[in-house]
Amino acid sequence: MDCSSRGDVIARSLFECLGRFALLLVILCGSYGYALPAAAQSTKAVRVVMHAPLRVTDPVASGAYISRDHGYMIYDTLVALDENMEPRPQMADWTISDDRLTYTFKLRDGLAWHDGEPVTAEDCVASLKRWWQRDTMGQVLASYTSSLEATDARTITLKLKRPVGFVLDALGKPSSYVPFMMPRRVADTPPTQPSTDTIGSGPFRFVKEEFRPGVRAVYVRNDKYVPRTEKPSWASGGKVVKVDRVEWVVIPDAQTAINALLNGEIDYIDEPQYDLLKILEGEKNIVIKNNNRFGLQVMARMNFLVPPFNDEKIRRVAMLAFKQENFLAAMVGDPSGYTICGAMFVCGAPLATDVGSETLIRGNGMAEARRLLKEANYDGKPIRIVQVTDVNTQKAQPVVGAQLLRQAGFNVELLPMDWQTALALRSNPKTAQDGGWNIFFSAFAGVDVSNPLSSLPLNASGMNGYPGWAEDADIQALRGRFAEAEDVSERKRLAAELQKLAYERVIYVPLGQIATPAAWSSKLTGVLDGPTVPYFWNLEKQ
Repeated sequence: MDCSSRGDVIARSLFECLGRFALLLVILCGSYGYALPAAAQSTKAVRVVMHAPLRVTDPVASGAYISRDHGYMIYDTLVALDENMEPRPQMADWTISDDRLTYTFKLRDGLAWHDGEPVTAEDCVASLKRWWQRDTMGQVLASYTSSLEATDARTITLKLKRPVGFVLDALGKPSSYVPFMMPRRVADTPPTQPSTDTIGSGPFRFVKEEFRPGVRAVYVRNDKYVPRTEKPSWASGGKVVKVDRVEWVVIPDAQTAINALLNGEIDYIDEPQYDLLKILEGEKNIVIKNNNRFGLQVMARMNFLVPPFNDEKIRRVAMLAFKQENFLAAMVGDPSGYTICGAMFVCGAPLATDVGSETLIRGNGMAEARRLLKEANYDGKPIRIVQVTDVNTQKAQPVVGAQLLRQAGFNVELLPMDWQTALALRSNPKTAQDGGWNIFFSAFAGVDVSNPLSSLPLNASGMNGYPGWAEDADIQALRGRFAEAEDVSERKRLAAELQKLAYERVIYVPLGQIATPAAWSSKLTGVLDGPTVPYFWNLEKQ
């Protein structure tokens, strides 16, 4: 290792030189779990640091994006959206009846599960029925469905009660929850019960014997996968795997991950910590690029079931205390990496509007928040905020939110924990005093919230909806009217009406948008764009 040859200021210090040498020893010893086994050292492998550790391998039971990313490695979908958000055939082609009530999907040739069994229409029907119990857009589709059945081994027939225009968009949705196709034995598992069966039909196979939850996940090329012939675009088109092996490795320290990329011990970082990107800028062997034009929408969700946020007035106090710029600056720092945006359906997307968000954008509501809290029935009990500590894009919001809420007059308690523990706690509907929570901060892929039907935090169906469990019949009725609207101008009008009402009732609080650049070695070519999903097909390593 030549520590004197690098031109960056960090490498010139003896301390960093020793740190890199120590890192190499760590890697060789496998302490972080990403050293290659001897049998695999001659293969063409790509080593990746993802945005979070993988622990749950069932992307239907878990809404975590890391489980979704795992799903794209080993599963496939009937339909996929391209970079223009247009539905394209993936596992199946389709026809639509003249009355637009019947959709017929025909599975393409060459589809097989990793264990060699053929993919059948019954597998797909079971997969869709499991998926739509979890996904907000799937739930809407299910409510309009008259029947869904396998009419022969390769044909899936979906019949609607009345025409709607979002069927293909729902089946091709590119982000959590994705309608991945699974073997029927897996799809018959209750959707709230994580399956540990990782047999899919996708371009990679999961190496279960090398899986160390929270430490390492390994995938190898599925040599029997038959890709489509079209050019890849987002999750559509030909998924041609050009490497032998992809390893997701966990390096808990962000600086150590950056150093590992600089030294070539890893090849790709999914979401580098923003304040460390400067270290990579100007490095001729490193590529930094934002592959996702919609970025992430930062958000706060309150628990509607328990005091004090079961009271709309107190939810409004919290929203008035928040200022988007405070959150965004803490998360990103560089203004070029974030957008102050009150559009629930994402700035830059077709349904974007600022209606209802004026105070949140300006951030001038603190005085009003203090006044209203004094008039409210807040009893002074601690507001419990879930604080995720191991995901770069989740760390800052709870700290900023706690500070602002304290300024408004709330008593606040932070609950530090890792992401997977936070997901488990988030599903707990008990009061804060009984081990539950009051506020959860998160970030959604922009594409996930760009439509009223796909937006998880806008789902106001109570216990069937997103944690926080908002229940609002007026919101749900408007979402239904949006689902049936076919005219573009009418859909925009309904979206604006929905957003106005959602702000008034504080269904959730959008806190702006951030860019999500990735960084990778210049040895990698063919890196695809995607809606926050890093795709590893089409990728080549020199």
